[in-house]
Amino acid sequence: MRSPHVGQGSNSANVRRFNERLVLQALRRAGEASKADLARLANLTSTAVGSIITSLIENGLIEVTGRRLDGQRGQPASLLRLDPRGAFAIGVRLDRTSIETVLVNFAGQMIARRSHDLLLPQPPVAQEIVQRDIRDLLSRLDARERSRIAGIGVAQPYNLGSWLRELGLPADTFRVWNDVDFAGELGRALALPVFSENDGNAAAIAELFYGCGRQRDDFIYLFLGPAIGGGIAIDGDCVRGLTGNAGDFAVMPVPPSRLPSAAQPPGKWDILLSRASLISLRRHLRHYGETVDSRADLEACIARGHPAVEEWLDDCVDALAPALRASLCVLDLRAVVLDADVDAGLVDTLMKRLRVAVAATAPEASITPELVRGTFGPDAGALGAATLPMFFNFSPRAGILMGAGAQTQEVSHAAN
Repeated sequence: MRSPHVGQGSNSANVRRFNERLVLQALRRAGEASKADLARLANLTSTAVGSIITSLIENGLIEVTGRRLDGQRGQPASLLRLDPRGAFAIGVRLDRTSIETVLVNFAGQMIARRSHDLLLPQPPVAQEIVQRDIRDLLSRLDARERSRIAGIGVAQPYNLGSWLRELGLPADTFRVWNDVDFAGELGRALALPVFSENDGNAAAIAELFYGCGRQRDDFIYLFLGPAIGGGIAIDGDCVRGLTGNAGDFAVMPVPPSRLPSAAQPPGKWDILLSRASLISLRRHLRHYGETVDSRADLEACIARGHPAVEEWLDDCVDALAPALRASLCVLDLRAVVLDADVDAGLVDTLMKRLRVAVAATAPEASITPELVRGTFGPDAGALGAATLPMFFNFSPRAGILMGAGAQTQEVSHAAN
């Protein structure tokens, strides 16, 4: 039987960790704040916050930036902020058509990046590319900064070898990825902790940690990439589900597309990624004879208002609006964040049409959610990967208060 003193001490340490992360979250959301501000925002006593601030300054995670000069009586309050050099993280985004590796600091600023616009190669080749890029990025840090690496985040679509017919991709290239532990191999090669997550959840976590999550704890997140990814944020945490695939909007059933470029499904229903994805847009543009081999080619077609883009938008919204409405009925959330791998006006146009379509499908007594533009655009996937080590090390997730069992789960998640 465990000693009650051990349990009490362990619980006290967990509460302390949780409160430290509450203060870091409050400071991340405020940007700059005084001790009194942080006590109010974190709902802690001034004494508790004072002790936490001292500890966080000693650990190099926050810094004093000056004093508040607003005409108040008495001694001006010291202002604090996150120290950008307090922690660093590497993010690796593996997609079916690209590899990106980025270095970010504690404030979420991207310091450097390496990107490769190519069909995802075989796993050993991808490992070689990623390891070389990581070593190159780490060489930009001095010895002190390298000692403050929180870890590496890897974001990739789960089931890379699936849905290849819908995406129009070669099966032999991707099916081998289903049996590869890319993140585990990367961690062993570089001797750094690696946090792995599907790309939709990773991008949602970046939005939660550094983006619109600074103002709201609950939202559905949708990211329009080669496929469509997503995540669900509730109470300031990302909902993972049994297999880590909660928010897998890509495989929601939808009626088949009526576009002449779309392949017909073998059954009555198709899946959302066949209609709401950049690969489906590329497919439709190629049907018109356009060359769209890169993101730049795609944005050029969007910018000049190609008729195929308009046709695809109609088809995309026709599938996406009811899928989104169904999700809102289940989750009862009031905000939807939408972002994409390309822009050139596409995101704003899609949001405008989606607002109208979602409102038109609202049942009686149901409200239309707020549609919010995502913060990071094409950087969302890579920044999401880099946010994983930051999120799991510095976010006030409720699991911290559950004690040793939750800590074991966190370590296990990092190792997978």
